[in-house]
Formats: sequence, structure tokens, C-alpha cells
Amino acid sequence: MKKNNIKELSIQINLNGLSFCILNRETKSIEFLNTITFANKLTPNDILDHLKAELSSNTAFSEDFDAVIVIHQNELATLVPKNLYNENNKADYLKFNSKILRTDFITEDDININESINVYVPYVNINNYIFETFGEFIYKHSSSILVDTILSKEKATEEPIVYININKNTIELLVINKGQLQLFNVFEYHSKEDFIYYILFVYEQLKLDVETTPIKLSGIVDKDDELYSILYTYVRHIDFIDTDFKYKISEGIKDKTVHHHYLILNSF
Repeated sequence: MKKNNIKELSIQINLNGLSFCILNRETKSIEFLNTITFANKLTPNDILDHLKAELSSNTAFSEDFDAVIVIHQNELATLVPKNLYNENNKADYLKFNSKILRTDFITEDDININESINVYVPYVNINNYIFETFGEFIYKHSSSILVDTILSKEKATEEPIVYININKNTIELLVINKGQLQLFNVFEYHSKEDFIYYILFVYEQLKLDVETTPIKLSGIVDKDDELYSILYTYVRHIDFIDTDFKYKISEGIKDKTVHHHYLILNSF
């Protein structure tokens, strides 16, 4: 008798790194969680080589998975209100704030919680390889997961809150006001000065008060980091994102700091 597959695999693709997560639905536990960071931003082809090497060298990935999820994390995305969306204009929506090529494949995620469409460019070479390796799978843009997850938790919030998900050279920044998404953007930074400039620019443009409007952090950040330190110099209220996560983290996993893996842990 065939045993039901009870495990799901999520893979997060970023040109600065890869993350992997395996969820056991039966035990409601995360059995595998690992992030690989690269010294420099790579090309999609180089990322594919690293992905192939990692999937082939680790026995954790040799099981049959009930579901496979791929998260495409890049700046090539934009949100469009559903009532204004026309699928024939995908390239037009993107070209205003992203450098895209005529040959780029453009797709979309439906974000029901705020009735929007996320238009984005996935890494097609990664998708093709995942399909060849695992068969049918689901793929989403990272911002779709962040917007859906954070809005789900902040429906009742009246005052504005700034959420920042920190990656090696980019941040994803969301502003939630009265339970609605007021702003979402991705900024690339190469120094702590870049980092704080973009955040203070958002505060200024949206007329937010650095003394009263809090920031909630997720991603690769801790209290002893220079990014946290410079943020705390300018903004009064900083905290890490609430991580009332519904799965337990297995003992064998080295980094159990949930906010480090906030994005991939909310992909299931």
C-alpha cells in the first residue's frame, strides 16, 4: 500500500542566496531549515548551478514531497488593484518601476486579502528545473507572501506600522495603516547609510512620525547588528515581528530564530 506523502518542500530563490524548508504535516514540525548566502549577487544561471548542487548533495531532498513551493524573491514585481488590472498590460505595469527585457516571462499572483494582483518576473530557468526534478509545483513571489501574511495579522490595527524584511542587499518595506496596505516597495542597499536613507525617506513621504510610528523587523537582522543600531538611532520604537508560528522547529535545526526565516516559514 502506498504511503501518503506528508512532507512539503519550500525553496526561496534570491540572487544573493537560497533558503530551504521542509514541513512535516503529520508532526506539525519544521524538519529542515537552511539558508545559504553568497558573497556577491549571482546570475540566475549561477543560482541554478548552486540549487542543483544543493538538491543533489543533501539526502533531505531525496524524499517524495506532497507539495513543492518555490518563492521568487526579486525587485521585479509591482502590485495592481484588481479592479484596474488588465492581463494584456502586464509589461506596462512592470516597466514603470523595474528594468525588464522584452523576452522576460511575466506572470501574476492573486492576493485576495486586499484584492490586488502582483505582477512579476519569475526565474524561468529555476521553474523549469524544479518541474523536471519534482513534477508539478506551486510558485509565488516573495512579496505576495509578505503582503498576505502581514495583512492577515494586522486587520484590526488602527495606527500605521512599518514592516521591514531584511535580506543581504535588499529590504522589502510595507506600511500598514488602518488595516490596509499603504505602501510596498523593495530597496537595494549596499551600506547602512543606504539602508537608513530609504527608510527615513518613506517616513518623510508618508508623513510618518519617527517618534510614534513603530517598525517591526524580520529577516537577517539581530539587536547587535549595525543595521539595527542605525535604525534605533533614528526611530524610537523598533521590535521584531510577531512570530506566533503554528509549527514547531525540530531540535536538530541550528538557527531557530523564527524572524530570520519569516518569509519561507509563512510560505506553506
